[in-house]
Amino acid sequence: MKKDKEAAIFEGALKVIKQKGFHKARMSDIAKEAGISYGLVYHYFKNKEDLFDSIINQWWNGLFQLIGRISRETWPVWDKLKGLIFYFLDTYQKNPELVNIFITEISRSSTNLTTNRLERFKEFMALTEALIEEGQRQAMLRNDFRPRYLTYIFLGALETFVSAMVLEDQKIRGDGQKERIAGSILEVFLNGAKTQDSKG
Repeated sequence: MKKDKEAAIFEGALKVIKQKGFHKARMSDIAKEAGISYGLVYHYFKNKEDLFDSIINQWWNGLFQLIGRISRETWPVWDKLKGLIFYFLDTYQKNPELVNIFITEISRSSTNLTTNRLERFKEFMALTEALIEEGQRQAMLRNDFRPRYLTYIFLGALETFVSAMVLEDQKIRGDGQKERIAGSILEVFLNGAKTQDSKG
């Protein structure tokens, strides 16, 4: 029962924050959307910021778990980067409100980046940079660029692509489209980043 209530609040918050933005969303709006009493929301979450952090942490926790798994694999680096792309696309397909909130309220909004939220963002950048460095050590990616620069280029392309889909409210129609999107991003990135004698 508790999990059901929390899930209802969570889903209500996703919809309300997507519609109104974090700062204009009210806990009473979220309670109404969730179909529960206003006071009950505060039984599960201290305030709107606490609820918002729970939403964002769902995104980060899933992403960090994925990076942990693929970091232990012996895959070529482009397959690991493809795994990152698919996390964004799979989540957008299954839970578009969550990705919408991440893009509009965190990734492209400095006003909501508290110290703790910014630290998680930096952690993600560092973990992605570690994947890029792995590719450089294996001579799969060029070493004449700093790994941080390649990280910015890769994540910039991924985030811009997903942001455009979010802002235009485009839907992902299936696995074939996800493969084409991932292939396009990797092709453009790797054509400039891979070594001349590396094969992808």
